[in-house]
Amino acid sequence: MDRRHFLAASGIGLSGFMIPGFGNAVAAEALLTKMDPARKKVLADIALNAATAAGASYCDVRIGRYMRQFVITREDKVQNVVNTESIGAGVRVIANGTWGFAATSDLSNAAIAKAAQQAVAIAKANAKSQTKPVQLAPVKGVGEVSWATPIKKNAMEVPVKEKVDLLLSANSAAMAAGANFVNSMLFLVNEQKYFASTDGSYIDQDVHRIWPTFTVTAIDKATGKFRSRDSLSSPMGMGYEYLDGDRHVALPNGLIAYNDRFDMKQDAVAAAKQAQLKLKAPSVKPGKYDLVLDPSHLWLTIHENVGHPLELDRVLGYEANYAGTSFATIDKLKDKFKYGSDRVTLFADKVQPNTLGAVGFDDEGVKAKRWDLVKDGTLVNYQAIRDQAHIIGETESHGCCYADSWSSVQFQRMANVSLEPGKSPLSVADMIKNVEKGIYIIGDGSFSIDQQRYNAQFGGQLFYEIENGKIKGMVEDVAYQIRTPEFWSACSAICDERDYRFGGSFFDGKGQPGQVSAVSHGSSTARFDGINVISTARSLG
Repeated sequence: MDRRHFLAASGIGLSGFMIPGFGNAVAAEALLTKMDPARKKVLADIALNAATAAGASYCDVRIGRYMRQFVITREDKVQNVVNTESIGAGVRVIANGTWGFAATSDLSNAAIAKAAQQAVAIAKANAKSQTKPVQLAPVKGVGEVSWATPIKKNAMEVPVKEKVDLLLSANSAAMAAGANFVNSMLFLVNEQKYFASTDGSYIDQDVHRIWPTFTVTAIDKATGKFRSRDSLSSPMGMGYEYLDGDRHVALPNGLIAYNDRFDMKQDAVAAAKQAQLKLKAPSVKPGKYDLVLDPSHLWLTIHENVGHPLELDRVLGYEANYAGTSFATIDKLKDKFKYGSDRVTLFADKVQPNTLGAVGFDDEGVKAKRWDLVKDGTLVNYQAIRDQAHIIGETESHGCCYADSWSSVQFQRMANVSLEPGKSPLSVADMIKNVEKGIYIIGDGSFSIDQQRYNAQFGGQLFYEIENGKIKGMVEDVAYQIRTPEFWSACSAICDERDYRFGGSFFDGKGQPGQVSAVSHGSSTARFDGINVISTARSLG
């Protein structure tokens, strides 16, 4: 199924995200099998030896099996069930100081050796136009190791009927609560990845991700006006236990949020009721407001205005697809640029449990870790991989290299990027008590960013006006406009770690040819003072 047909079938717009190619259709039962690790090591050694013999000074090979299951429904109907598998090997080499890459879906010994030889030939051909040799940060080989997402229930083992029943029951509950339309989906991914390199690593990883989501729509039949509310679930690096729904987070005004468990039926009922309330809510009055931003909303602002602009390839101008380069240039790192207020610490990691980006090792065999990007408001680092680290004076990679397939060459991708919670005890209710004129925003919505990620505009799902420390009522048509450093400098309070939750992107696009990755962004609810708010319903005509 291609992207156009997928979106048409689903009815759910995934604006700003990129839907990947799926591979070959398979039976659901095929998603439960695994390759023999011993066989993968044999193939890896064949590739490493063939590349070295052909003249490579470095080689890594990734043998990957990428499996996806998408279940798609609308109201009382199943629109599609998609099971796909993509399997093959990609070989990357350095020869004559230059990168070369080749891939094959044929996992025979001869085909693996041929791919390695092709990669070396490509590198040697590329070397004719190379001005500087590739400089790799050192990595110590780890021998034979394995890592797996610590799931409690493999979602691929859950019968399709059970998944369909879950989605249809959520749809039915939403319709009974007053929705006119509802689309729901369940995305499941299992990446079985084997990495080996001439550094001496043989790394076998089993990565799982899950994302249940829906869109509920309510219509005022008298006027034709309609409003929607998307699911408040977050895509997670978890198994099917995420859908156990046995706990939630209580927010002010009777609102509910979710952390490491999601109750799809409960959220669908709330969405139907809130979509109807949105039909009656007044449009926001434009002006300056103090914003109280829930993690289900703030993740996207972090993603677009911290995560992407602090990717080193964007900073250097090497990458410009999907909204351009970056305002946060190298000179700002040297000058200790003030990215935000003193209370703002933004960090990158590939290790937080339950996150989309959590792995044991990246796709260059670098052990996953955590590092600061902005410390106490000051820009202190970027996200860099092995052939970039020396540019910013680093002696090792940050471990954020990734490819979305065995057939794609790995390159620098965003790690999980998160806002450190506040150090002093502060609940969401207590934060709101101190706001005289503000708006409480829950859920992500439409957004717009410029080509250097300096100026931006963000909407949301739910908006509540705050007056004299109390939630006055729902408003609509809210969007706020920011300049990145001014926005983060306006951060005056962050709730403590008790409120820390994740949002994230299951299909984050980058590169040309395009690739996707999945990243989480953690935060507690945060306050930003004096932010310009516009009404998206306002007409200038």
